[in-house]
Amino acid sequence: MDCCQDTQLSALHPDGQKEKGLRMRRIDTIVIHCTATRADCPLPPSRLDRMHRERGFRCCGYHYYIRTDGTVFPMRPVECEGAHARGYNATSVGVAYEGGLDAGGSPADTRTAAQKDAMRVLVRRLVKEFPVRRVVGHRDLSPDADGDGKVEPEEWTKVCPCFEVGDCLQEWFGKRH
Repeated sequence: MDCCQDTQLSALHPDGQKEKGLRMRRIDTIVIHCTATRADCPLPPSRLDRMHRERGFRCCGYHYYIRTDGTVFPMRPVECEGAHARGYNATSVGVAYEGGLDAGGSPADTRTAAQKDAMRVLVRRLVKEFPVRRVVGHRDLSPDADGDGKVEPEEWTKVCPCFEVGDCLQEWFGKRH
């Protein structure tokens, strides 16, 4: 089955049903993204999918999309490799939230309370379902240019997801994951 064929852009069913007929791949990482769109400009899931197709992808590269009202949309079956973090797609799940730019177009943590809650619930569910070893922001996958073992702000190749994912892990899991 083609992973991008008949992608349903409807809100996630509470039991997180998986696509039928697809073989599960190994997943060990969750990568958090923002859409890098202004918080005051709504981005429906269909438009996000179209934006990715216009960039040459077969469908949206993220597995899940969280709207400002906290609604979670599956965008690509988790059984299928994503197209969201080059070099990490084979073993990761991509989760994006709507926003990431303030009204002036500058990078900012624009997550609403509903998005934060939905992200926490979704990430916890994914960690229970898969042997996830780490949860990171897209920027945390930038190269460690100075070789000191940490990716620092001056080494980021992008600022996505525009917040420090590591700071959320204590709240999400009671520890740094």
